[in-house]
Amino acid sequence: MTQWEVVIGIETHAQLATVSKIFSGAATAFGAAPNTQACAVDLALPGVLPVLNRKAVECAIRFGLAIGAEVAQKSVFARKNYFYPDLPKGYQISQMDLPVVVGGQIELQVGHGDKAYEKVVHLTRAHLEEDAGKSLHEDFHGKSGIDLNRAGTPLLEIVTEPDMRSSDEAVAYARVLHALVRWIGICDGNMQEGSFRCDANVSVRPRGQAEFGTRREIKNLNSFRFLKEAIDYEVQWQINEIEEGRRIQQATVLFDPDSGTTRTMRTKEDAHDYRYFPDPDLLPLVIPADWIARVRAGLPELPGQMRERFINDFGLSAYDASALTSTQEMAAFFESTVTSAGKANAKPCANWIMVDLAARLNKEGRELGDSPVAAAQLAGLVQRIADGTISNNIAKKVFEALWNGEGATADEVIDRQGLKQITDSGAIEALVDEVLAANAANVAEFRAGKEKAFNALVGQVMKAAKGKANPQQVNNLLRQKLAG
Repeated sequence: MTQWEVVIGIETHAQLATVSKIFSGAATAFGAAPNTQACAVDLALPGVLPVLNRKAVECAIRFGLAIGAEVAQKSVFARKNYFYPDLPKGYQISQMDLPVVVGGQIELQVGHGDKAYEKVVHLTRAHLEEDAGKSLHEDFHGKSGIDLNRAGTPLLEIVTEPDMRSSDEAVAYARVLHALVRWIGICDGNMQEGSFRCDANVSVRPRGQAEFGTRREIKNLNSFRFLKEAIDYEVQWQINEIEEGRRIQQATVLFDPDSGTTRTMRTKEDAHDYRYFPDPDLLPLVIPADWIARVRAGLPELPGQMRERFINDFGLSAYDASALTSTQEMAAFFESTVTSAGKANAKPCANWIMVDLAARLNKEGRELGDSPVAAAQLAGLVQRIADGTISNNIAKKVFEALWNGEGATADEVIDRQGLKQITDSGAIEALVDEVLAANAANVAEFRAGKEKAFNALVGQVMKAAKGKANPQQVNNLLRQKLAG
């Protein structure tokens, strides 16, 4: 596959965090009985007129400012004409020639460790539009039903340039975008409920060729795993088709998670097929400069800004800073932990949050806000490791006790369970002497050049100390004795 280059662009539909629809006063709450949240405007009854939702516009402004884009002071709504059962009007109100947000970029990190690299994905535009209803094909005795609750739900469609070159880059972009829209409060990001859906435009071309290949659009991917699986399958399918002498036809396809394959839904339309024209029922959207300024003043510190601050102030790696700013909750937990533990302990705080705490939360299916171990408790644990009161191994026992509510603080757990680390050199030396005397075979093996024998001796000393001896002192004393 090395002779082929993958080209990916992503269109994301983010449902905006409003309590009513974009052109009507009907509710947007998820889970209502079918057709109970569709008013006369949503049903397209004769004589009704749309009225633009101010909060939806403000969400678009927030997003544009967050990505460094141009927020258009004048944009226009258009009618996108197509006929489908769940589209009552026969057209969707969207934006075409003059969108509300133009340009901008998303910075992200792809991969981990030594293979990690920075990537910038440029955005073409973001525009406001209404969602369609939903066709239901189950439990209708061979017939289909139409639920118009989603009709008119406010969406921000976010469109990238074809900048991504692998499924890993596409997933990294989607994750950062997902975190950003939640961070700035414009979308709840609930992928299961359809609040954040991605369409991936995928094509391949011979490496070094400037011209793009024919793209196929994979619709409505509502998980990061499906996004990756769908792109990987589609890329390999396109390569196989081309190598077998067949041409790729532009199309819209669906991904089947059960089979892991894509299937054609329809031959892809171009913009002219939708016969876009300005909606005569809606005036141009005019956004004064002072409105933009007020929205800018209300923005929180953005993930990219916070990431740079974590790197500069706490000496964290780019990967650690990116992970810790993946959500506002995670960033706030980290900062609270470091405030209590001290700036010098920033790195161990980060490690405990990203590894031990994250693993335990994931294992029990909990969110960070439901963690039994609070930031101040974790900070106390890190401090006791730093000052030599406990070792890293003992710290895991203390963490477990805190998680299970067996103590209010790390100090309380350490005192109650007698976990304080042995640092008295005389006591440790006595244990080392006992182990050396009882393990002559290991001593001989080590002196014969077998390093594993040394680890076995360390293990014996720690066992004799019930895990409480300072590991570094044990190592140093053992080497001194064995060198003598």
